[in-house]
Amino acid sequence: MDIFGDKWSLLIIRDLMRNRVCSYGDFLKSGEKIATNILATRLQDLEEDGIIAKEKHPDYKVKMVYSLTPKGIDLLPILVETYLWAEKYYGTPSDEKARLVGVNADKEAFITEAKRFLSAKE
Repeated sequence: MDIFGDKWSLLIIRDLMRNRVCSYGDFLKSGEKIATNILATRLQDLEEDGIIAKEKHPDYKVKMVYSLTPKGIDLLPILVETYLWAEKYYGTPSDEKARLVGVNADKEAFITEAKRFLSAKE
């Protein structure tokens, strides 16, 4: 839990699982309104722990982008189970329900396909 157990680290991981690649600005645009100092610290911590990787943006060499490493991608089943638990006990916002359709239909197939998507190089 020390590595990814805080709210902000989980939100960063969630955003990378949804989008595969995010820039610093992408994280700042998230609806949760993470402060820049917290974002910078969490990104650095996740990178040091091998959960995410940072590289130069392919189109803008001064801009950095972040993606999940294989170690980070392996957190997918944990996040899926967390979403299912939250749906059961707290309900799920309508925009999240669509994401859970595939999970509820065939969880293993969903996870396999999502891991394939996250592992694919652009």
